[in-house]
Amino acid sequence: MLVQEKLFGFIDNRPVTLFTVRNKNGFEVSCMNYGCVITEILASDRRGQYENVVLGYDTLEDYGRNAKYLGAVVGRVAGRIKGGSFRLGEDVYNIPMNENNNHLHGGPKGFSHVLWNSTILEGDHETTIEFTYLSRDREEGYPGNLEMKVAYTILHDEDTLSITYSGISDKDTLLNVTNHSYFNLSGNLKKDVLEHELMIDSPAYLELNEEFIPTGNLVPVENSVFDFRESRKIADGATSVHPQNVLVGNGYDHPFLLKENESSVMVLTDEASGRQLVVETTESAVVLYTGNNLGNSEIMRGEQLRDYLGICLETQGPPDSIHHPHFPSSILQEGKVYKSTTTYSFGVTMIE
Repeated sequence: MLVQEKLFGFIDNRPVTLFTVRNKNGFEVSCMNYGCVITEILASDRRGQYENVVLGYDTLEDYGRNAKYLGAVVGRVAGRIKGGSFRLGEDVYNIPMNENNNHLHGGPKGFSHVLWNSTILEGDHETTIEFTYLSRDREEGYPGNLEMKVAYTILHDEDTLSITYSGISDKDTLLNVTNHSYFNLSGNLKKDVLEHELMIDSPAYLELNEEFIPTGNLVPVENSVFDFRESRKIADGATSVHPQNVLVGNGYDHPFLLKENESSVMVLTDEASGRQLVVETTESAVVLYTGNNLGNSEIMRGEQLRDYLGICLETQGPPDSIHHPHFPSSILQEGKVYKSTTTYSFGVTMIE
């Protein structure tokens, strides 16, 4: 296993380190201690060619803006919180409204735009880059001094990345984190993701209002373009006239419910390259975002950032659950340990 560290730049006069871990197959993950951002993942196609399969920037300055959260860990709460406020017990907490009238992805800084401490941990069968961060009481408006740990583990023999999140707070608080990587299995952004096929074993999705906040309605996927229980193309949602697809910019930006207390599986496939990504998670939901609103305002590694260039599979609890008691809860009680694991396994499909 090859592990490299290099200086990627400075934030507030503090060094930012870029880590690259490569296993014996050639599978490679690069990440940095700013926002725990995953900058590159090199995965093999069916011919054995390793190419980058995530969206990312070349410079720290671009990541300093990173309005699309490319590759970052987002929190304390991923997704939107309606009205920028919530109640815990007798107390009401006001948090930044950084998207219209709502709170998004933990606030203007959150976990995605701060510097984490980092350590390399070498095991017999894996290498881990471990990030830690103390989110202080009332940071971005949230209660409690929260000790966070994010571990990226790469196996020596398999093309697999596991992400484990853990946290403990000295007050009741909210915690619901995810990684916001945009995947594109074509390799080096050869084309968009509309021809990618996706399978999610989910019986229902959450209906959204005009500000992309869950209404509280759980909608069965049966007989709709939201039914991914058998693999279907992302393009189905982009061309759909279903009001929920049109609402979010012709595609998906929706939470899908998974099986609680079980490991749930998603499979993303690009038939042209043969690359396949299997995602397993302990979380109760996944937000499927198909890059409908990436726009054309930025240049990214020589490519125009454009709609449908990447797909996010944001494993997490349902967004805005604090306002919906029938959703799985995002409340972390004082002294209790939060833990969540998502594993990304890369492989190939053979031509039949």
